[in-house]
Amino acid sequence: MVTTDDIWKLLEGVPDPEIPVLSILDLGIVRDVTLEENSCTITITPTYSGCPAMKYIEEEIERTLSASISLPLEVKTVLSPAWTTDWISESGRSKLKDYGIAPPENEVDKSVLFAEPTVVPCPRCDSSDTKMVSQFGSTACKAQYQCNQCHEPFDYFKCLK
Repeated sequence: MVTTDDIWKLLEGVPDPEIPVLSILDLGIVRDVTLEENSCTITITPTYSGCPAMKYIEEEIERTLSASISLPLEVKTVLSPAWTTDWISESGRSKLKDYGIAPPENEVDKSVLFAEPTVVPCPRCDSSDTKMVSQFGSTACKAQYQCNQCHEPFDYFKCLK
């Protein structure tokens, strides 16, 4: 007999296709697991409504769970409440940093309003002496930064609230 805990454990093995060191649980996009007598429903929320990875993530959830459970499976997408970077787990934040991507800071970038850029520490040397190179990095949810100390470029996972 499969349990919801079993399903959550299986979901830990589903990687984010854009940042493979993160699982979909690290990102916080899995909202709920509902296990009924004859079916299983996984509820997910995209990191943003136009995220091109969501179809792939749905297919990976189905593939991963179908290999271990024999119940009919539904992956349901909900848009409300909207995903926020607050949902990234502490483990996910550590994995981002170890991978070379600065995790989101705990505030929304208000530099446009206050003319003070968000301080984004370098994930390689921890220096706070960094600069934004481009508002968009390797994907739309990241910005491109460069460290003024070690001179390494790095992605910053944008904060969404």
